[in-house]
Amino acid sequence: LRFSCRRGGGLVQAGGSLRLSCAVFGRNQRSYIIGWFRQAPGKEREFVAAVSRSGASIHYVDSVKGRFTISRDNAENTVYLQMNSLKPEDTAVYYCAADRDGPAAAGSLYLNEMDYWGEGTLVTVSS
Repeated sequence: LRFSCRRGGGLVQAGGSLRLSCAVFGRNQRSYIIGWFRQAPGKEREFVAAVSRSGASIHYVDSVKGRFTISRDNAENTVYLQMNSLKPEDTAVYYCAADRDGPAAAGSLYLNEMDYWGEGTLVTVSS
């Protein structure tokens, strides 16, 4: 499985919006749970959001609930992260990743569970 995640990042003012997207390439893409992670400067990479194989089940870290929306379009082989009401603390490199063996319902994902990673895309939120 391979990701192409070069669209959507950039610089935005606090309160603004960005939409990240990753194209997914490879066999059996619908067999994977997809997650978004982020890594802020000087901090560890952390889980942000996950979407189940069908797209019906979604889970977020508390800090982005109500502001971010994860989705996947299995027909177009693309996953999205819509980010609204952005805050300076959302500044980070964002990564898409895939988990082959997770449960049917989306939940928190852990770095060592992920089987494939996309390249990161930088999101900078100015105050």
